[in-house]
Amino acid sequence: MKFDIAVIGGSLGGVQAAISAAKTGKKVYMCEETDWVGGQLTTQGVPPDEHKWIEEFGATKSYLNYREDVRKHYRSLPNISDEIKNRDRFCPGNSWVSRIAHEPKVAKNILNSYLAPYIQNGTLVIEYNTVAVDSLVMNDVIRSVTVKNILSHETKKIEANYFLDATDCGDLLPLVHAEYRTGAESKAETGELHAPETGNPYDIQPITWVVALELNPEGDYKIPKPEEYEYFKNLDVPYDDNKLFSWYAPNAETQKKVLFSMFDNEVPEKPLGLWSYRRIIDTKNYKDPSVKEVSLINIPQNDFSLGNIYEDINAKVNRELAKEQTMCLVYWLQNDAPRADGGKGYPVGLRPDIMGTEDGLAKAPYIRESRRIVAKKTICEQDVSKKFNKVPPTVKDSVGVGHYAIDIHLTTKTHSFLYDETYPFEIPLSAMIPVRIKNLIPACKNIGCTHLTNGCYRLHPVEWNVGEVAGLLAAYAMDYNVTLEEILENKVENFQQLLVKEGIQLHWDYTKMED
Repeated sequence: MKFDIAVIGGSLGGVQAAISAAKTGKKVYMCEETDWVGGQLTTQGVPPDEHKWIEEFGATKSYLNYREDVRKHYRSLPNISDEIKNRDRFCPGNSWVSRIAHEPKVAKNILNSYLAPYIQNGTLVIEYNTVAVDSLVMNDVIRSVTVKNILSHETKKIEANYFLDATDCGDLLPLVHAEYRTGAESKAETGELHAPETGNPYDIQPITWVVALELNPEGDYKIPKPEEYEYFKNLDVPYDDNKLFSWYAPNAETQKKVLFSMFDNEVPEKPLGLWSYRRIIDTKNYKDPSVKEVSLINIPQNDFSLGNIYEDINAKVNRELAKEQTMCLVYWLQNDAPRADGGKGYPVGLRPDIMGTEDGLAKAPYIRESRRIVAKKTICEQDVSKKFNKVPPTVKDSVGVGHYAIDIHLTTKTHSFLYDETYPFEIPLSAMIPVRIKNLIPACKNIGCTHLTNGCYRLHPVEWNVGEVAGLLAAYAMDYNVTLEEILENKVENFQQLLVKEGIQLHWDYTKMED
């Protein structure tokens, strides 16, 4: 099958890449490993992590429009409260980590509505339950990628002018023999303040297998005791003298443990509980008393730091263990979690319908850290950290903006973690251009960054921005018959003008931003 542009992976970035390329009239192919597209927002069950200016600016126009479409959906519900219906800005789940925490199914439906016109007119072809398994590369050009349906086991060759890696783990990179990095680079390699003296390509941020739970004091949801419950319950954590299943968690900012609770105000000294951390349905927003609260459980207690699901001989085993850890956590929350009143366990149960699965677990694990291309530029800690810069850095070849701290969860080998403040940053085009492969473009969390800077470039608005730019970049190269390298060297300003017309913010306006 011949296409103009092939997007391998239906991640959040992949969806935007497919849309932005299809908008230009290019014939686009996209494959996705599951039966949903949308990655972090959908299959992984992770509501948006964003910066404090997101309601006004600091993302692409299409991302800001998506946020409004989410709110339009909830305003349209017949049982929504009048207060919510009449508010411009609200968080559907009243979550304290996300300004717009919402249901994965809602995200899926909205993203599908964006894709639908291009599917209808034949511009875009999407194949679900499909992964890349092989490639043909000649003279540093990808000629074809072989994809396989994981249900039927049928294979086919996809030919295209440009191939975009929009998988959450950078799965296309090794298949096309591209240069890439994994894990932690050494201080000698990057010059980064917080890089280790000795690098470790297997020291990767943990995955988390998210689960949807409902709060219902009248329900009886208790699951059978998982086989590995005693193991995970009694697992020592490396950052203090506590077990994995406790109300203590690491504070990456202070490098000390911190006490949490299940619910807000359950413990007087801890006003914020982990239940509301990523709550997506809050009964306060509804008129109907039958509506139950739902939270997506993505907390330190189900971060899986025992191994990785790529570049690891035990990758398949680790996937299943990560699921098992989360189900063990569910059992602990239902039966053994200590309450402030001296009792144990909470009335929480699985909500499979939220995730579109039979067990209530997300369709895919939450991936924080991907394989990363070796690009013309590698974004390092000194490019974004407040420790290295007296003023916010400006990037001449910027193709977007973002902001998030360097946030490293407990890694898989050294069990290190980090939280370090950054300036609002810009996305260099040079970090999206591979050093060798001529028609490969990263479209997810796989741009040219380090283990540390991946910790701030990995969040939803940035991934969305990268994917949108990737699709436009491939189309631009075809329209003007130029290589990616030629665009970088000679046509950056022209390409940036196109991005601005598409509503992509290139730089920060600090006159609009508070300190």
